[in-house]
Amino acid sequence: MGCVAAVVPHTEAVLRLPCLGPEPLPVGRALDAVVGYACARRWVRFRSPGTPEGRWTAVPAYGWARFDARPAACGIDAEVLLAEGLHGRLDRERWQEVHDALAATAPLVDALVARAAGRAFWDLPDEELSVLDEPGTVGALLRRLGEEAGPHAAHVLAARHHAHPDLVPHLTRTTRRALLPHLEEGDSGVEAVVHRELRANADAFAALEAAVAAAVPDARPTRLRLHDVLLWLTTTLRAAHAEEAGRSGDEA
Repeated sequence: MGCVAAVVPHTEAVLRLPCLGPEPLPVGRALDAVVGYACARRWVRFRSPGTPEGRWTAVPAYGWARFDARPAACGIDAEVLLAEGLHGRLDRERWQEVHDALAATAPLVDALVARAAGRAFWDLPDEELSVLDEPGTVGALLRRLGEEAGPHAAHVLAARHHAHPDLVPHLTRTTRRALLPHLEEGDSGVEAVVHRELRANADAFAALEAAVAAAVPDARPTRLRLHDVLLWLTTTLRAAHAEEAGRSGDEA
């Protein structure tokens, strides 16, 4: 993996993310968490015909190597495989459902890209995530994308985010639920909460992006993905483990 967090300069910047809790999160701790997400490994017992007695094997604890560090997919089949790398294998029926959902929502993604006109999600004006300026806004299109993603929305949104990492938020049932209490009147959806937090912490996220790129050079996740990782680690009670793994540099 090649995690080299020791070369990253210290920063006093903090992230103020209400979706994570009331206390500010120092960028240094956020960096530890992301490095841990990228590099931590866990032990599994592996058996094969050649080793029927079994042996211990260290595998990535999180989805970084199977998702963030993977190159862009070419074609819907490859997009489904990428999504499986983050959210787990699908049986034949569910695989086809995700495949069909990706095909069906392609026009929505095209409309999103056209509406954004080259702007990153966090650079969009607030009006693009407000119901007051609908229809046709980025917020309205993202809401439709979530609705039409089907029963396996996490897989669909993972594939869409990987293809458009600076525009399409990656949300799961868990992270979406954590964002709901922070909705404000007029928000087009929970994506507006992410947008608000990214804009309010622009300098700190820029520092975190640079630090992560230096610490884990096999991928360059945007601040949209970094926000997602931090929220997922917090809501699934894995943040302490990821921080410790990133701080200690212990990959096993």
